Amino acid sequence: MAVKIRLARRGRKQAPVYDIVVADSRSPRDGKFIEKLGQYNPQSTPAGISLKDDRAVYWLMVGAEPTDTTRKILSVRGVMLKKHLQVGVAKGAITQEVADARFEAWSKEKEAKREVKIAKLTEGKDAAKKAAFEAEKKKRADMEAAQQKAIAEAEAEVAAQEAEATEEAPVAEATEETSAEA
Repeated sequence: MAVKIRLARRGRKQAPVYDIVVADSRSPRDGKFIEKLGQYNPQSTPAGISLKDDRAVYWLMVGAEPTDTTRKILSVRGVMLKKHLQVGVAKGAITQEVADARFEAWSKEKEAKREVKIAKLTEGKDAAKKAAFEAEKKKRADMEAAQQKAIAEAEAEVAAQEAEATEEAPVAEATEETSAEA
């Protein structure tokens, strides 16, 4: 039986989430599988991968063939390197301790790169948020200044109308007094 390590799609339309499964190569993509090894979410940044590394190494050692995408996922997680080192141990080229030391060194280096990448992404997001906040703050200040100016103009207009009304009122009172005296 030809066994493949491949992706089985889950999730909804326009929001895929994939299961990493070991399946017979003749079974349908989302059909029957032998074992579920993990999950892959391409929508998140960086892509979310949860994987049972030891089981993936086991299946690779017994001859399961990963598909192209799954091979890349396994490579990113270090499963392909671990398989490579285990083959070297089986052939007697290196000892298990040396293989473990090489894998640990690789994983520490990979984790450091990942932390730098995540820091850069969050820094970029923070800078974008800060720039948007400053732009919104400036826009709000401009709007408030325009409102204050409009209020001041309206108050000045009202004061001018009141001044005209007070100037016209004594003239009207004087005409009433003259007509009352007569």
